[in-house]
Amino acid sequence: MLRIVALSVRYGSIPVLRRVTFHVSPGEIVALIGANGAGKSTLLRSISGLHRVSGGEIHFMDTAIHGLSPERIVRMGLIQVPEARQLFPNLTVLENLELGGYVHGRRHVRNVLEEILTLFPILAERRKQKAGTLSGGEQQMLSIGRALMARPRLLILDEPSLGLAPLIVEEIYEKLLALHSNGTTMLLVEQNALGALAVAERAYVLETGRIVLSGDARSLMEHEDVQRAYLGKDYRYKWER
Repeated sequence: MLRIVALSVRYGSIPVLRRVTFHVSPGEIVALIGANGAGKSTLLRSISGLHRVSGGEIHFMDTAIHGLSPERIVRMGLIQVPEARQLFPNLTVLENLELGGYVHGRRHVRNVLEEILTLFPILAERRKQKAGTLSGGEQQMLSIGRALMARPRLLILDEPSLGLAPLIVEEIYEKLLALHSNGTTMLLVEQNALGALAVAERAYVLETGRIVLSGDARSLMEHEDVQRAYLGKDYRYKWER
């Protein structure tokens, strides 16, 4: 579904991504983990058409998308949940959700809205409340719900656990597993390596702009280098596969 081949990105003369290659197949949850500054957000901005690439290829649904506009990429069904939510704080929960489905028209919004409110009941309770007044966890649910309004073929999530309490992180990941069980394909990009590896089927490790490890998520969870650099201690979330 998504194929990245030898992708390189620069900020001016400074290389940020160095010949990154990976793929996501239909129906998978694939994790991309790495420390702050590894190049994760730059990679996602490049995939979504927000940053120009200096080399390599990005293919989505067998179509080359490097060089396409972000609007066209969204219309193809590649939808990103951005880091730090990036909601419209002075608009209501309902208005933020409606904006997520605008590419498909008003009828689509009406048809999909109740599904999203059923998945996230707290959003139904808060539908008339301004997004900026929600808690961090509620804002993250709204950001995911807004992305789902566009009916993504591939849902990309950038640091969905960032700044959230552990119990809220568990709730968010439980929702993601529910979405996956209904057929949603995901690329999950996280510093929270333990959470990401617990729910993913395959994973890649990004360090200083390069993919340094890849494989089955369970195997990577047991990898000595991954444990030392990212996990710290042997612990399993209750919602681990």
